[in-house]
Amino acid sequence: MSTEPEPSRAVPSEVRAYLTELVRRTRAVCGPRLTGIAAVGSLALGDYRHGRSDVDVTVMVEKLPTAALRELAHALAHPRLPCPAAGLELVVYTADFARTPSGEAGYLLDLNTGAQLPERAAFDPAGGPSFWYVIDRSVAHQAGITLYGPPAAEVIAAPRPTDLTAAIRTSLREHADGKGHLADNRVLNGCRSLAYCRTGRWSAKRDAAAQVAAAEKEFRPLVEAAVRSFERPRAAALPLPDPQVRAFLAWVRGRVEEYAGTVGG
Repeated sequence: MSTEPEPSRAVPSEVRAYLTELVRRTRAVCGPRLTGIAAVGSLALGDYRHGRSDVDVTVMVEKLPTAALRELAHALAHPRLPCPAAGLELVVYTADFARTPSGEAGYLLDLNTGAQLPERAAFDPAGGPSFWYVIDRSVAHQAGITLYGPPAAEVIAAPRPTDLTAAIRTSLREHADGKGHLADNRVLNGCRSLAYCRTGRWSAKRDAAAQVAAAEKEFRPLVEAAVRSFERPRAAALPLPDPQVRAFLAWVRGRVEEYAGTVGG
């Protein structure tokens, strides 16, 4: 078990000091109730793009009172703790919930903060969407980078296949709607979902895009344009034709439905 934060071994230099301080502040607030911290999302999949990507972190604790959760959100909020990435997306779960397969959101705290993220600190998942959290825990189980505590795969359970498939379907519906999402992320998340259904493993967005572009000539120009846009800062993202984006996501949904049939989803 790791008892000290070790982000310098596994994450990009641009966010090493930030993650070290995040772990220090989290330990100071949570004390002995803290059981684990993992970097997830693009950091875990080796696809972090400085100036474009968020820092995604999952924290596991023994049950914390709401006052301590509010204190943690306050301690980690930007610019009190300046986030060098586009933003921080941090989710706190109880250790028991995290180690149990679930299709629920299940968080104690969902914190979004940073220069390019709308500020949000939520303490009750009831009534909200769960699919983001299910997908993130699947990525964390596969590839999470341990910053404190045991290996991520030991403390964050993989969702049940049917729950994960349902989350992927909902994610694709959300991206088809397009509200609040950059066009390139809509396309690349579609590629990543498709690659997962074909391989059973989560891939970096650009790796998933390369797989789709190589196999699907009809969509290659759109996918390659999405990758070019993804290489740019968020504010400089390239426009993509919405009818083509929607057609691509509809096609991906069809492939996901075929996959769902194989897992009973």
